[in-house]
Amino acid sequence: MNVLVVGGAGYIGSHCVRQLATSGHRPVVLDNFVYGHHAALKAEVALHRGNLEDESFVGRILRAEKIDVVMHFAAFCYVGESVTDPLKYYFNNSVGTLHLLRAMLAAEVTKYVFSSTCATFGVPATLPIAENAPQAPINPYGQTKLDIENALKALATAHGLSFAAFRYFNAAGASEDGAIGEDHDPETHLIPVAVDVATGKRPHLELFGTDYPTPDGTCLRDYVHVDDLSRAHIAVFDRLANPGSQNFYNLGTGTPTSNRAVIRAVEKVTGRPVKIVERPRRPGDPPALFADSAKARSELNWVPKFPDIESIVATAWKWHSTHPNGYGDKKR
Repeated sequence: MNVLVVGGAGYIGSHCVRQLATSGHRPVVLDNFVYGHHAALKAEVALHRGNLEDESFVGRILRAEKIDVVMHFAAFCYVGESVTDPLKYYFNNSVGTLHLLRAMLAAEVTKYVFSSTCATFGVPATLPIAENAPQAPINPYGQTKLDIENALKALATAHGLSFAAFRYFNAAGASEDGAIGEDHDPETHLIPVAVDVATGKRPHLELFGTDYPTPDGTCLRDYVHVDDLSRAHIAVFDRLANPGSQNFYNLGTGTPTSNRAVIRAVEKVTGRPVKIVERPRRPGDPPALFADSAKARSELNWVPKFPDIESIVATAWKWHSTHPNGYGDKKR
């Protein structure tokens, strides 16, 4: 199928573009390159540069490229920043997405795969988190994703939109061959920051929150490999065949890993120490988040290829050790 990958030059999007091509589909990329990287894409990939808010522009792409399915990764995703600058998140994640959806309906493209988040659950009452758990976000990032989930349900009923919404837990790692990886600017994710400390690019890692009600006092998270996420997005295509189909899936390994355990894994894989400086908790960070992904495993036959933190860190290290300057096109 012809698949428009919105945000396809970004971290998860670029990995999904590669998986689509490997699976025999034709990816078409739409990106504004605020955070995306040209170097993450092969030269032969159809590429359009622009913004979701320009509905006529998006509509022309949908028609000219004969798009069958839209995958949407173009969101701002820094929890802390969403707390300090919520309007940035509401305009991009919520308003921008609504423009995209309106352009899709106008072009009669009715299959949509949405990059959602476990942040829609807020502080869960029970763990692991299943798809039907109560959703009560505690930060604007999670709220913007939940707003779109609700819009999708309404559009499925009103217009026959078929969609899948994947609630990611912590996306991590890099492509198995080390060709593409994680290069954010600024970089705030724990694994690449720890690798930067291990390689001497940073003097230390700031460990936010050491007094959580967890075994070692640090947050527990569910790390899922970026290529495992990508495979789920392709496996769901058959679920979109019926008009109005609504599909929600949690994507995680189901294994809670503490921040300190991640740091130990980076030290083991790299063979180098990671100096930490303990800091107070950050606003918007729940103590523990990990997934019950039984639904994805059952309905999509989805099994993570990288089930443990060391295997995920090993792929990240392969990328970072061979790309010490990332893609070399820093934005800031």
